[in-house]
Amino acid sequence: MRVFYLLLSSFVALAAQAQYPAPTTPRVVRNLPYVANAGPRHVLDLYLPQHASTPCPLVIWIHGGGWSSGTKQDCPPRSLLPFGYAAASLEYRLSQDAIFPAQIEDCKAAIRWLRAQAGQYGIDPKRIGVWGGSAGGHLVALLGVTGRIKDFDTGENLDQSSAVQCVVDFFGPTDFIHWGNVPDPRLDTASSAIARLIGGTILTHLAAARSASPIYYVSKDAAPFLIVHGDKDPVVPLQQSQILEAALQKAGVASTLRVIPGGGHGGPGFGTVEVNKQILEFFNLHLKPQG
Repeated sequence: MRVFYLLLSSFVALAAQAQYPAPTTPRVVRNLPYVANAGPRHVLDLYLPQHASTPCPLVIWIHGGGWSSGTKQDCPPRSLLPFGYAAASLEYRLSQDAIFPAQIEDCKAAIRWLRAQAGQYGIDPKRIGVWGGSAGGHLVALLGVTGRIKDFDTGENLDQSSAVQCVVDFFGPTDFIHWGNVPDPRLDTASSAIARLIGGTILTHLAAARSASPIYYVSKDAAPFLIVHGDKDPVVPLQQSQILEAALQKAGVASTLRVIPGGGHGGPGFGTVEVNKQILEFFNLHLKPQG
């Protein structure tokens, strides 16, 4: 919650510097079901400008929580509304509800539903970005590298694409098989967050661990990435973002890794005006017409 308000305050400062009008109360539509017969984990919230004259680009927030907790309640992209964006925040099945690939299937189902409903809500279906942190960073990274892969597209609205146009990844895991520079014995236990996600330890579920790792899908077709990671992260090693950036650049994909000096697994360093200026410029570059 504190990080969200840091993000909000820094975006308000940016809006003032850019002489944008003061933020108005957005139109908020909550608990929209994105699949038929939706349960509580298959809903999303939309935050829409009150008086947009043209369809808005959309930034979707995917929450973290080790794939086993967290909710859609906080939505940092709400802070982008004064800059001409719509925002969404979604729930997805947690690892105690269903193991991978349920989580990415839900994220893709939500994106397809949003595209199918774009006209009703004033969203531009050709301009959709995603932003997430930790487990949410993992899921947005997976979205960014599987836009042309149909393996995780199941259910409804299959005539719509689940591809995204750009990704902001805050310290998300990217390679469950190669974790850190030194093997961590805590990682490959049945009680670890990754084991709960894939249904067992990495050693006994190598195929699942590979299937859930974004790095193995990187190609020239991946979306542009902005990756933000602290160099003192005690949960997800900085190495996870470094190898993703290297793979993206090798494939010829536009990507930037911003390292937060002294940064942990989130915290104040991720909500500065400088970081949020870079995030805003990144979304503007990839989601707004140029020239």
